[in-house]
Amino acid sequence: MSAPTHTRPHPAASGGVDVRLPWWAIVLPAVAFVALLLLILNPADAQAAAGDPTIAHVLERAKELVLR
Repeated sequence: MSAPTHTRPHPAASGGVDVRLPWWAIVLPAVAFVALLLLILNPADAQAAAGDPTIAHVLERAKELVLR
């Protein structure tokens, strides 16, 4: 006695893979990135900063561009 086989009702015409991500799979990494970026852009909170004025200047300019 053989078991019946199940076929797909709508076979994929393009042959590609259809991947759907949940909303939080995009939002959580974006929130983490923004949080880390804000920590980097606020050098006044860094206790052990080396005090390199070039890096501080670049970060300050990036902060100005982000906040526009």
